[in-house]
Amino acid sequence: MIRKLTQNDHSVVFPFLTKESSINLFIIGDIEAFGYDTPFQTLWGEWQDGELTAILLKYYESFIFYSKDKDSFDVEGFAKILQEGKQPVQLSGKTELVRRFEQQAKLSLGKKKITYFAHCGTAPSFINMDDIKIATSEDVNRIYGLQKSIEEFNVGEQTKKMLQKALETKTGRTFFAEGQNSEIISSVSSAAENSQSAMIVGVSTHKNHRNKGLASRLMKALVHELLKEKKFVCLFYDNPDAGKIYKKIGFEDIGLWTMYR
Repeated sequence: MIRKLTQNDHSVVFPFLTKESSINLFIIGDIEAFGYDTPFQTLWGEWQDGELTAILLKYYESFIFYSKDKDSFDVEGFAKILQEGKQPVQLSGKTELVRRFEQQAKLSLGKKKITYFAHCGTAPSFINMDDIKIATSEDVNRIYGLQKSIEEFNVGEQTKKMLQKALETKTGRTFFAEGQNSEIISSVSSAAENSQSAMIVGVSTHKNHRNKGLASRLMKALVHELLKEKKFVCLFYDNPDAGKIYKKIGFEDIGLWTMYR
């Protein structure tokens, strides 16, 4: 049986999600931030023999799906909910789970992107913070300017708004380094911070200042700080060379993540 979840279900939902707190950091973060009864967020759960076995979260027009078992959830039942939203469906989740919607359900899904999902639960050695700056709202425009200058990034005004909101709501933080003229030359951010985990995003270095270890140093510092408070720090990557750098810091792959956008 699939039904909407409410605050009354939280004592069951939270332990269910925290069994894989890294994979579920977005769902956990959204529940902690916005709860079960808001105009822009809805959660559904599947129950089998009185036990919660799968969760679908809708946040505005995007969906995230999680199940403890890749073979036993009600694909068609959840697909009916997905079909009621905006088309094509914007769906994310562990690759082994969401591929079943692609294979078995007649859904119009967005463009598919598969990335590695990695997490780190052991803090890197302490990094001297003397020349590392911690961003405030006043730094958002400069950080956005750095990201916009990087050809590999596809950023727009929404990126700036998300960065601003993360800083204001304390669901994200940014560490950065400045050049000789006080311009920001490298930055690393966290996002989706919750009581269990956080996501590393926006790893950026200006093209004139690369191959100096700036981003790695900022990342080590940020991960070190986050793991004082969280159980895990997570990230997505699709570049194997970048993956090697992350693994030197202490990250390990825990699966593949698919986004239909």
